[in-house]
Amino acid sequence: MSRIIESDEHKALREAVAAFGARYGRDYLTKVIDEGRHPTELWQEAAKLGYLSVNLPEEYGGGGGGIAELALVLEELGAAGAPLLMMIVSPAICGTVIARFGTDGQKREWLPALADGSRLMAFGITEPDAGSNSHRITTTARRDGADWLLTGRKVFVSGVDAADATLIVGRTADARTGRLRPSLFIVPRDAPGFTRHRIDMELHSAEKQFELTLDDVRLPAEALVGHEDAGLAQLFAGLNPERVMTAAFAIGMGRYALARAVEYARERTVWDTPIGAHQAIAHPLAQAHIDLELARLMTQKAAHLYDAGDDAGAGEAANMAKYAAGEACVKAVDQAVQTLGGNGLTREFGIASLITAARVARIAPVSREMILNYVSHQSLGLPKSY
Repeated sequence: MSRIIESDEHKALREAVAAFGARYGRDYLTKVIDEGRHPTELWQEAAKLGYLSVNLPEEYGGGGGGIAELALVLEELGAAGAPLLMMIVSPAICGTVIARFGTDGQKREWLPALADGSRLMAFGITEPDAGSNSHRITTTARRDGADWLLTGRKVFVSGVDAADATLIVGRTADARTGRLRPSLFIVPRDAPGFTRHRIDMELHSAEKQFELTLDDVRLPAEALVGHEDAGLAQLFAGLNPERVMTAAFAIGMGRYALARAVEYARERTVWDTPIGAHQAIAHPLAQAHIDLELARLMTQKAAHLYDAGDDAGAGEAANMAKYAAGEACVKAVDQAVQTLGGNGLTREFGIASLITAARVARIAPVSREMILNYVSHQSLGLPKSY
């Protein structure tokens, strides 16, 4: 990397976002979740301040930066206790894909609206029978005159109820070989044949999960993003930022939990001594801090490689960053709850709900086991077992 220590601009951005996030905090997000609504106020103000669009092109109302800046914003919001999950989806995945591969018309229609927060886009790739195997995706698009007909199912799609459209990963027949290859389609929320069903999750989150059904959804030719034969290249242009942003989300969550535990350990006194003075408490918290900092370094590396145009290098680093951040987050949250003891399970301290949320970082958007598979055969050259 050409830059290990963050630039002054990035430090200033961190400070500004941290101060902004503190004005909302965990109490705000908990209230939003309890009321069953979306964090609209936080989203709109973040958009007004330009935080949601730092990665989008300036000519379309964005900040002209990259995933490095967007990940930084999400991490700091998470550290303040108020992360925005849809930042991973709308500006990072969908905004990036449209900015890189979209037509001029798609860019004009979507990028300014994604930048100013007036429109939201979801992303659908996972299927009930495919799981992590994107080669088994059965959602298919076939031509019908000038239109496309899209048929299939998707699961665990975040924020569809709030999104104006969903970027759907389907498969089309390669014009040269006839084999099915991934293609991306923008599906409006009110498209006939496009229905959603909410999945009942044991997850304390403002963003809900949905199963989608596409029953011969008719789309115009301009709904296709990029070239139908581009295949995995376009897909991973969106998936690498997703991994980087998920890492940032996890690091922010871990930092929030750790900060609450450290504050408690400094003040909680038993037998005339703050519990933080005991190494049984102090050392695991110190280790959690180290793990989070190491994960952040790999996340910065992955974002730097992606923004520099090194998609191959970014793929390896983004997977490693997501793995490291997921592990660090789970351990930090677990140790935070353990440090608070019974208080760690109360609503007053607001950490217990993170136990389930932290596990998401180990599972989505790709499981740690699949990342280990990737590293073992892509990085180490070991044979595949599948």
